[in-house]
Amino acid sequence: MENLTIANPVVDCPPAGRSITVERVATAKLPTEKGDFLIAGYRSLISDEEFVVLIKGEMRPEVPTLVRIHSQCLTGDVFGSIKCDCGPQLHKAMEMIQAEGRGAIVYQQQEGRGIGILNKIRAYALQDEGADTVEANEALGFAVDARTYEQCAEILFDLGLCQVKVISNNPDKLQALEEAGLTIVERIPIEVETDPPAAHYLRVKKEKMGHLLKV
Repeated sequence: MENLTIANPVVDCPPAGRSITVERVATAKLPTEKGDFLIAGYRSLISDEEFVVLIKGEMRPEVPTLVRIHSQCLTGDVFGSIKCDCGPQLHKAMEMIQAEGRGAIVYQQQEGRGIGILNKIRAYALQDEGADTVEANEALGFAVDARTYEQCAEILFDLGLCQVKVISNNPDKLQALEEAGLTIVERIPIEVETDPPAAHYLRVKKEKMGHLLKV
C-alpha cells in the first residue's frame, strides 16, 4: 500500500482567530474496492458527534484538493436504498479521489439531513403516504435541512487544507465551507445514474432545496 501523509496545518489556515473544536483520535490504513485510503476518526469537543474521514495522498495547503462532505445515509450507503442517490454519490466520490490521487471525504453523522435515523424512518412513512422529503420533515416539526458544516471545515483545516475543489451539488454546503474560511477553487458536480424511485426525490431537491442538478 502506498504511503499516505497528513501535513501539519499552516499559519492562517484556519483563518486567524478561528478555534478548532474537533480532535483527531486515530488514523489507520484502509484498503477498499475503490483504492487504498487512510481513514481518520475525529470527535467534536462541543457535542457528542463523531466524524470519519477518508484521505488519499498528501494534504497540502497550497494545492487545490478534491473534497466531499458526505452526510451519513444508513439506508443508502449501507443498505443500498434506491430512494436516494447517497450511496452512489459516496462511491463515485471515492472513485474520483482515487483517480485524482489526492483528496478527502468527511463523513458526518447527520442522518436524514440532521434529524437522525429514527425520525428519518418516520419521514419515510409519511413519504409512503404521499409526502415528499421536504413535506415529511416539516410535518414532523423539523427544518427542511438542519445540517451544519462548520466542524467539517475544521477537519479539513486540521488536515492542512486551505484550497479545495468541492464535490457537491448543494449550494448551502458550498456557502458554509466558504464562510468558514476555505478557499473554494472549483465546484465539481456529482450526478449519478439512479433508479426510478429516486427521480422524484432529486426533483424535489432541485425545485425546493435549490440543489444544482440537471434533472
